[in-house]
Amino acid sequence: MNIVIPMAGWGSRLRPHTLTVPKPLIKIAGKSIVHRLVENLSKSVSEPIEEIAFIIREDFGKEIENNLLEIAKSLNTKGIIVYQDEPLGTAHAIMCAKESLRGNVIVAFADTLFKTDFTLDTNADGVIWVSKIDDPSAFGVIKLNEQNIITEFVEKPKEFVSDLAIIGIYYFKDGAYLKDELQYLLDNDIKDKGEYQLTNALENMKQKGSKFVPGKVDEWLDCGNKNATVHTNSRILEHIKKDEKLVHDSVIIENSIIIQPCYIGENTKIVNSVVGPHTSIGANTSIQDSRISNTIIQTKSIISNQVIENSMIGSNTSISSSAKDLSIGDYNQISI
Repeated sequence: MNIVIPMAGWGSRLRPHTLTVPKPLIKIAGKSIVHRLVENLSKSVSEPIEEIAFIIREDFGKEIENNLLEIAKSLNTKGIIVYQDEPLGTAHAIMCAKESLRGNVIVAFADTLFKTDFTLDTNADGVIWVSKIDDPSAFGVIKLNEQNIITEFVEKPKEFVSDLAIIGIYYFKDGAYLKDELQYLLDNDIKDKGEYQLTNALENMKQKGSKFVPGKVDEWLDCGNKNATVHTNSRILEHIKKDEKLVHDSVIIENSIIIQPCYIGENTKIVNSVVGPHTSIGANTSIQDSRISNTIIQTKSIISNQVIENSMIGSNTSISSSAKDLSIGDYNQISI
């Protein structure tokens, strides 16, 4: 089994938090979004993962590349870095990792997390994971027949077609067949809404006899903007609170209350404060005389005399004012 992770976008809707790190590397409860994604996928397959191909921009830099390779290593598999330097659509992105399109393949776009309890049925021609949503117009959607087989793929329908939105996770029994269909789109310049779309390849494969079935998730967690990411953090904390160590042994807590679930990274100091619930604090951070809840704080930040909720605060940030409902990127200083 190979896993292909397209993640070449920085994530403009999550700025300023993505000015210094791409969205999939934003940490949720102590682990990056992409790390949690591939962990979830690895738990869902019964066969060994041979390699994980991360599709990024070359200008992400070596530090990010090494971070991704370490994620693969932590799952006892090989990581591969490939580049997509021009955003030409989902089909084009996947083809940047064409050498990994062989045998059983999972394609997972690294801007979504999910919760489900399933073991992947590798006998199906393909599995397309979907979630029922109120407004599917911004997503690709599917239609099903009475046998629960997908009959139609529609990319961002302007009129209602279905409320089953494709969440960006796919399984293919034959990766080489997928590669051929994607190559056909590129060779013949077949675009939809100005881009090479994976849904066009899926439709061609279906017309030739491939039977795709839906995979359903219990919960689909988005990280598209600040509020969605803060909500995702709270849900992940609820899911992992019994299985993961949330407070590092080196954390110093003085005259403070921690309301779980919270993640608190190594060498963090919390003094005269109340933290939680649903708060993640990165390593080497100092919290003093503050009340913080439902918030993500990244690494090496200093927070004092604060009441903060529903917020995201970047790394190397210093805040000593009365403020809440924040979205503050890296390397900021606020003092009022």
